Amino acid sequence: MERLDTPVLDDHLHLDPRHGRGLDAVRDFARLGGTHLLVVNKPSWHLGVEADAGDDFRAVFEETLGVVSEASDLLDGRAWPVLGVHPGLVSRLVDERGMPPDAAADLMRAGLDVAAEYVREGRALALKSGRPHYEVTDAVWAASNDVLDHALALGADCDCAVQLHTEATTDLTGVAARARERDLDPARVVKHYAEPGLDGPTPSVMSRTEWVREAAERGEPFLLETDFVDDPDRPGAVMGPKTVPRRTRTLLEEGFDGAVRLAHVETPARVYGIDTEATLSR
Repeated sequence: MERLDTPVLDDHLHLDPRHGRGLDAVRDFARLGGTHLLVVNKPSWHLGVEADAGDDFRAVFEETLGVVSEASDLLDGRAWPVLGVHPGLVSRLVDERGMPPDAAADLMRAGLDVAAEYVREGRALALKSGRPHYEVTDAVWAASNDVLDHALALGADCDCAVQLHTEATTDLTGVAARARERDLDPARVVKHYAEPGLDGPTPSVMSRTEWVREAAERGEPFLLETDFVDDPDRPGAVMGPKTVPRRTRTLLEEGFDGAVRLAHVETPARVYGIDTEATLSR
């Protein structure tokens, strides 16, 4: 297929060379015109890590860095790692391991502290955190917000973006306020799996056709993602790696050149400080 005359960034996907498609998914993305990836580490327990201390997350982060390096070799642009602790871990710790919510939060904060080390060293681009998207007890909700606040504070300290997995909503002005309180620009807070029209953080819009078109028509800063989970036990759970290049091609065909530049050049620069044009090898 003919290459697209623009960088094409998938803002949030996972790669699992052990259990999933791994680099074959990257090849599919590149074949359709994709150039840049933000690869988020899979939830720690999906890689067999049942953490008891912050350093236990290093195995997850190192595995992610390894596949990101290999992915970059296959792209006309490059891939970057986004590291952190999945907010769903709190339920695994509390419900399955019997931890009190505050102890679970302590462990998750320690994992984020380790992720922040990678950002400070220049080995990772951004942090990942959030809070449960499902119903939890008041104690677990409070603990989860404490973890989220810690991630936002680390983002400010590391001068990096923070991707968030949260409840489905178009109103996260409260999260934006929490970011400001910790000296982090809300524009550098990204809601992954977002709808267009999000109030508060920057939306990383899930690449459903109607959402992509709406985001393009709004003309507000946005990113595009698939949340590809790379899990053979969950085929079709979310979108495949070809989706963002395909949606971008459609936008160009429909005359949304400005929206394409906004999603793939201007917003990534504003949020992450990356230059998707300068990092193209062609």
